[in-house]
Amino acid sequence: MPENGSHIPVLLEAVVASLAPRHDATYVDGTFGGGGYSAALLAAARCRVLGIDRDPEAIRRGAALAARHPGRLTLVEGRFGEMERLVRGATQEPIAGVALDLGVSSTQLDSAERGFSFRLDGPLDMRMGQDGSSAADLVSGLEEGDLAELIRDLGEERYARRVARAIVAARRRAPIRRTGELAEIVRAAIPRREPGLDAATRTFQALRIAVNDELGELDRGLAAAERLLMPGGRLAVVAFHSLEDARVKSFLRHRSGRAAGGSRHLPPATAAMAPSFTLLTRRPIRPGADEIARNPRARSARLRAAERTAAPAWPAALAHAALHGSPTEHAR
Repeated sequence: MPENGSHIPVLLEAVVASLAPRHDATYVDGTFGGGGYSAALLAAARCRVLGIDRDPEAIRRGAALAARHPGRLTLVEGRFGEMERLVRGATQEPIAGVALDLGVSSTQLDSAERGFSFRLDGPLDMRMGQDGSSAADLVSGLEEGDLAELIRDLGEERYARRVARAIVAARRRAPIRRTGELAEIVRAAIPRREPGLDAATRTFQALRIAVNDELGELDRGLAAAERLLMPGGRLAVVAFHSLEDARVKSFLRHRSGRAAGGSRHLPPATAAMAPSFTLLTRRPIRPGADEIARNPRARSARLRAAERTAAPAWPAALAHAALHGSPTEHAR
């Protein structure tokens, strides 16, 4: 069980089983959050864990867990996309496993002042690391067409143009600074509601992903995990929406040599690359009815896992081309 009762880690048993923790091995919890995965790994084996989080609040809260496991849990503030540099700054030990729990944590969602949730009125912020541009900056600064594109592409919102138009009209009257204000504007703009889904959900998702560069961070984090993991090391990734899961699926299919067909855009060298991973999950693992009943936020979770082979990591240019269609095309 997690040692921090306020946070419920999703698919905890499946993630730990996928990583198969061993005594005296070193693991990376790339999204430390409430510390649930780290606590479970430390309980499962006499191992060491490096916990990474870009949120300084998560690092501060994790100090109590580190104190209960002296010398076994090291906490590092930073982005998991920079995992290779952060890990090598803390240890030269081979890495036997990497866990990534994508998206926003329960603790962040439940904190009104962080501005992630449309259920709680607070400042329109959404920054995981508390630096850089906020959601309010995007809402106030983007042109209508760019705002519509962002909401459509990152929120998969079919009414993105209506929402962007409504936001621009509202901000002409007064700045939009609160989550409650934005949620009401979005709800009023959407003519047809999806059962069981708040109309503001997709727009808030799009803004959060953009503010934190979550998809770019995921691409960098997966590649960093590939470079860090020792042969036989395990990667376990929990995604919560289709944009994340599609990226994880594509990465693992290409790296395991299971990508269907070819592409005229890909360099010929990609065909000669030896698989750097072996899939442990052909289909994503999903939470059961009991877990969803205990934690409704787990409903959309999907776990994919793979084991590192002895083959070298793919060069950056080839890896990017395989995922995005062209070596010169950049991820959003």
